[in-house]
Amino acid sequence: MAEEQQSGQERTEQPTQRRLQESRRKGQVPRSRELNTLLTLLAASGSLLLLGPGMVDEMFALASRAFSADRELAFNAALLPAHLMQMILAAVLLLAPFLAVALVAAFAGPLVMGGWTFSAESMAFSFDKINPVKGLARVFSLKGLLELVKALLKFILILAVTFLLFGMMFRDMLQLSSLSPGAASSSTASLLAWGLLLLSASMALVALFDVPFELWNHHRKLRMTRQEVRDEMKETDGRPEIKQRIRTLQREISQRRMMQDIPTADVVITNPTHVSVAVAYSAEDGGAPRVVAKGRDLIALQIRTIAGAHQVPLFEAPVLARALYASTDIGEEIPQGLYLAVARVLAYLYQLRRAAPTEYVPAPTALEIPPEFEEMAQGGEVDGV
Repeated sequence: MAEEQQSGQERTEQPTQRRLQESRRKGQVPRSRELNTLLTLLAASGSLLLLGPGMVDEMFALASRAFSADRELAFNAALLPAHLMQMILAAVLLLAPFLAVALVAAFAGPLVMGGWTFSAESMAFSFDKINPVKGLARVFSLKGLLELVKALLKFILILAVTFLLFGMMFRDMLQLSSLSPGAASSSTASLLAWGLLLLSASMALVALFDVPFELWNHHRKLRMTRQEVRDEMKETDGRPEIKQRIRTLQREISQRRMMQDIPTADVVITNPTHVSVAVAYSAEDGGAPRVVAKGRDLIALQIRTIAGAHQVPLFEAPVLARALYASTDIGEEIPQGLYLAVARVLAYLYQLRRAAPTEYVPAPTALEIPPEFEEMAQGGEVDGV
């Protein structure tokens, strides 16, 4: 809220994908302590219910072995540390399944909410974490108020469920005094397991309230102002002046490559002065003629100059030149509608090269241009070509 007041803008925009990724990189993912506690208690109580009776019998037998010593152990103090370590190892192995289930449940809670994430940045030291002013601000914030409400709700629930369980199990607890030590231990484990299971299940009410709130609160904190969205778009897509510079460099590189390909052309079709289109055809490739260079005004003049220096013939056909310029990009094959017109030009140049010096070869005058390409050519005239 303080950031909104400082910037003067409200966080009304949904977080972008980059904002979500940065948040996850910093370890800021939705977490619910109530869900973690619920899953851990449920797993512990469930495993205790299944493994408890047998575990208590084994523990009772282990305690009997621990406090009963043979003559050699009683009169040799050097054997006591080894005997103690043996008993501790046996107790750890006995409790290992129960502890393993609880450990898996402790990791399952965070994975359910926000998935697996590790962030060294969130573990780094920060003065904000020990700042008393910000600490008080967190206490008296909306989240702090909600934590207080959750604590009161948990206290009331646990107190109510505890009284309910005490009333349900009171008679069974009184009967424990009439049982043998082993049977009493097994019954006590069963009562504790059922009591813990029912008590932890009551925490589901708190988790059902806490999980949606944590998801909503995490999403709320990641919301962005319109200015932040605009700034991010500039950083992601690049600033306009940089993008313009990149386009300029790309255009210059393309023009240099285009000028290098002009000597490979078979003909340069002109407007005659405003447009120049260099066309190359290779019978070995088996494709249609390709446009290897094109340009208007000064670039058209450079194309004609380079073509003249490399003895590439020029052919004046204004409508065809404008149609090729408008319909075909550099490096592309000419469209099918212009095949016949370009073929007539190439055939004329081929005949011209093979003709004797005194032989007259008539140039094609009426080239067949489809109506749609004539409209493209007329559009070029509108643009000032």
